[in-house]
Amino acid sequence: MEHHERLIPVHLLSGFLGSGKTTLLTRMLDYYKEQGLKPAVIMNELGDTNLDGQLLGEEVPMAEMLSGCICCSIRGDLGMEISMLIDEHRPDVIFIESTGAANPMETLDGVTEAALYKPIDLRSVITVVDGPELLARSRSGKGRTFKLMQEQIRCATVLLLNKSDKLDPEQLVEAQQLLGDLNPHVPATATVRCAIDDWSWLERAMSTSGAETIRPSKPNNEANERGHLHEHNDEYRHEHAHHHSHDHVMVVTHYWQSPISSEAFEELLQQLPDNIYRAKGIVTFTDAPSRFLFQYAYRESDFMRIEPQGKVNDVAVFIGEHFEKDWLLRQLKKLEEQGRDQQSEH
Repeated sequence: MEHHERLIPVHLLSGFLGSGKTTLLTRMLDYYKEQGLKPAVIMNELGDTNLDGQLLGEEVPMAEMLSGCICCSIRGDLGMEISMLIDEHRPDVIFIESTGAANPMETLDGVTEAALYKPIDLRSVITVVDGPELLARSRSGKGRTFKLMQEQIRCATVLLLNKSDKLDPEQLVEAQQLLGDLNPHVPATATVRCAIDDWSWLERAMSTSGAETIRPSKPNNEANERGHLHEHNDEYRHEHAHHHSHDHVMVVTHYWQSPISSEAFEELLQQLPDNIYRAKGIVTFTDAPSRFLFQYAYRESDFMRIEPQGKVNDVAVFIGEHFEKDWLLRQLKKLEEQGRDQQSEH
């Protein structure tokens, strides 16, 4: 299947309750509107009333998912909400603000559903961390809430250490070190009320084609001055790409350009490294008359024959951490080349 549609960037906002996610969201919406672009929002609240949504104004298209958490009871609805938003409003970018009780890795599962129906590309997982709350919970060192907070930090491709004005210098250093221990791959930006000077990473997220996770390219304040963080600078990564092939990638989305061999695809799934946790998609095989929905989780794969009603993309979405994105994309393209060769022989 030839795929020429523009991929719509999707950003997932994660963070503990009260950390400042909605404040950041309003700033990002203002930024995009100043560029003459049209953002849309999906907001998830555990209660029956979305108070945060009332703050965004009527000009921003928004879908509300109430009385449930994206990552569990209504996860299957997320793909439908994204699809409906795109059909109705044709946004240039979509933000998903998940409830503070959501695990980002589970929420990503819901995002993959939408890629089957619409050309979307998850570009970042932005975690807003409440600095004082992080220190308080880390000192008690236990409880489900702190464990969830750790997961949200670990999954981030963009980290904001918010409410930094409420930390003294020693506490700020302690919080930065804690974030560095939990997620050494992403520089943490210290913010007050989620104010950010440099939005260039969002601009790249709009202009970059293909499936790539975006993160800030250079530090913009003292919170980013930890020694190892220069490897995230774009120029450094370009010069030393052969040394740093393991990106902190959360999601890789690949839209198939042609049918592939079922045997070769199953072989690739068996070769996937352990740090690719899940994969899902629709695929057309050279050696089967039907299209298939495939699911892969923790080294187990499953295929289901489908006859789609309406338009469904041939796509493969992979979720994981620190895997070699370039290697995976090369393997997928190789499958397509082999498939085309097989078809030309018949």
